[in-house]
Amino acid sequence: MKEPNEATLRRVYAIVFGKVYPLYVAKAEKKGRTKKEVDEVIRWLTGYTQKGIEAQIKKGADFETFFAKAPRLNPARKLITGVVCGVRVEDIKDPVMREMRYLDKLIDELAKGRVMEKILRA
Repeated sequence: MKEPNEATLRRVYAIVFGKVYPLYVAKAEKKGRTKKEVDEVIRWLTGYTQKGIEAQIKKGADFETFFAKAPRLNPARKLITGVVCGVRVEDIKDPVMREMRYLDKLIDELAKGRVMEKILRA
C-alpha cells in the first residue's frame, strides 16, 4: 500500500482526539473491557497523566497536537507490530500516522481480550 499524500495526512492529523476517544472506549467496552483500561493503554503509550489526557480532550486537541504534546512517548512502543487497516504499523513512514496506528493497534489488542501485560509489552 502506498504512503498517503500530504493532503490526506493533513486531514487525518486534524481529527480531534476527543471525538475518537469515545469510539475507543465503546470498542473496548463492547468486548468487556473498561474505560480505565483504555486510559491505561493511552497513558502507557504517551506518558500523559489521566488529567493530561482529559485536558487534551477538553482543549479539542487534534491527533498531531496530542502526540506532539505527549510528555514521553514510550520507547517500548517500537515493539508494537502487526496490521491495522491493512497496513503493517512497523512499515509506516510518517511519524504521526505511525503513532496513531500504534494506538489503534493497542485498542484492537485490548478489544480482542489480550492480557494487559502483553498489550503493554511488559
